[in-house]
Amino acid sequence: MQIVLHSDDILLTEHWEKSIKEKCILIDDIEELKSVTGAIIIINYSACNSQCEDILKQLTQTNKVLILHRTPNIDTAKYILTHGAKGYGNALMRDHFIISAIETIRENMIWLYPEFTTMLIAEIPSKKNNNLLKLDILSSREKEVALLLKDALAYKEIAIELDITPRTVKAHASHIYKKLAVKDRLGLALLLK
Repeated sequence: MQIVLHSDDILLTEHWEKSIKEKCILIDDIEELKSVTGAIIIINYSACNSQCEDILKQLTQTNKVLILHRTPNIDTAKYILTHGAKGYGNALMRDHFIISAIETIRENMIWLYPEFTTMLIAEIPSKKNNNLLKLDILSSREKEVALLLKDALAYKEIAIELDITPRTVKAHASHIYKKLAVKDRLGLALLLK
């Protein structure tokens, strides 16, 4: 699946190209962009700001769209995702986040900047009959980590709370997701809240 870049800021497209480390097609004209099919299209939010809903409606018919924003916020993330984008994040995020977003979108999943995933988890209301019985298949340490992940704590915060390294938290999280058959922390939060 080819990657197409569109931005009103040449410095952003240069940053994205360096980060992605694979051949990308640059398209400056929005009308030309609308003729692209079968691609992952990365767009700077300010390049489509006032027409974003219409542009997403046209592009998402035959493409997967990742919107990157210099000043990302949770409300824009919700808006973008409800109008068909497959991902939303910071336009200046580090290489590994851009690569992760592309890989996730290629696998037909939604990618969201990690800070926003945490915010969305915090917004999920708790159910009265918790699904905590599902945690019985986890080790005691994994249960502790799962409960802290459910409460939207970041890996660093969990590491401090449990006096372990963030890398160990990530390893526990990976095992938890596998054992509970969820893909990520949002899936875990939905299962346990």
